[in-house]
Amino acid sequence: MKSYKNRSYIVTLNISSVIKAGVIFFLALVLMFSISGLLTALKPGYRVNSNLIHQATKHLSSKVLFHFLATDTQMIKAGMQDTEEFPSLGNTIINMATNISFKDPRSFIGRELPGFAFFDSEILVAGEGTDFTNLPIESVPSDKIFHAKEDPNLKEVPNESQEKKENDTKHNPSSSDLEKKTVYIYFTHTRESFLPYLDGITDPNAAQHSKINVTNVGMKLKEQLEDRGIGTIVDKTDVQTLLIQKGWKYPQSYQESREVIQTAMNKNRDLNYLIDIHRDSRRKKDTTITINGQSYAKIAFVIGGNNPNYEKNAKLAKQLDKLLQEKYKGLSRGVLKKEGSLTNGKFNQDLSSNAILIEVGGVDNTFEEMYRTTAALADVFGEYYWQAEQVDGNQSNPPSKQ
Repeated sequence: MKSYKNRSYIVTLNISSVIKAGVIFFLALVLMFSISGLLTALKPGYRVNSNLIHQATKHLSSKVLFHFLATDTQMIKAGMQDTEEFPSLGNTIINMATNISFKDPRSFIGRELPGFAFFDSEILVAGEGTDFTNLPIESVPSDKIFHAKEDPNLKEVPNESQEKKENDTKHNPSSSDLEKKTVYIYFTHTRESFLPYLDGITDPNAAQHSKINVTNVGMKLKEQLEDRGIGTIVDKTDVQTLLIQKGWKYPQSYQESREVIQTAMNKNRDLNYLIDIHRDSRRKKDTTITINGQSYAKIAFVIGGNNPNYEKNAKLAKQLDKLLQEKYKGLSRGVLKKEGSLTNGKFNQDLSSNAILIEVGGVDNTFEEMYRTTAALADVFGEYYWQAEQVDGNQSNPPSKQ
């Protein structure tokens, strides 16, 4: 009788456990579907998505991620040096929770100073002397200057220099090379001008002119690229005039230049490289360098982080920067990444995987300085371009088997 009672107790216990497990499973299912329904019912801005995860984890350094991988992968762990220590967990947690980095003072005061977040750029490649204190600044003209019907008086503007540079990439242009237009040079801020040529103007934000401006730099670059057999189009469309006609504001310049680019690309399917030329509003000490006894205007490459072509565009900029550093050390200020709500973040670079924005010099630079710089840029661009053309040609026309 006792054995029967024990078996009955065990059966009852097992049934009770099964019921409990079933209830727990059912509740877990209900909880899972409830959470899923809640997440999908949220407004898009509050949903968990890849961008949100990226923002939450972007403060983790590559060193931290590498150590996390090493804990689970013996091959990685075996390749690590014994002296390598795991990054401070406390600093990592503080950085992720507060966005404060002890190595970057901007993180302490960035949200407290109006407009300071504008400088929240990432330096992908730092040129000689480049840091967070001298990043390029975009000059924004006042409404009065933006809508001005008359240009400032001009000082004497020198003729374009025709001198040839040493170390130029040698390529004998053919008519077929030049007929195929693959490079498109345009100007989102068409009227950005230079103080040495504007009589009575001293404010960098007021350095605007309808004729003497960055388009002169673009035309010179076209000439120098075509000397190297690279078919180039310069689009001098005055974006500012189009903005005024539509009643748009200056910050909408990229939206307007986008239409200009798309029109050009629809007309010419060969356009591959998109170059938006600007000039910095920083002063001469930050935008000028002497190389072999001659004065050059420094350049900076700016890549928008909020576009699907970011990685490819950044790769192009980094390669050009590397070539410049090898041939014209100090000429490039580096490669900068800009993204977020306080900047455009795209700069129309989503239209091509070979799109870059280039700051050529600043408000105090002369055309002689900028023309020397565009010659150097054309030199390294030509070297990169023809190497890429050779690789693409070999891939599209592989040698036949004998």
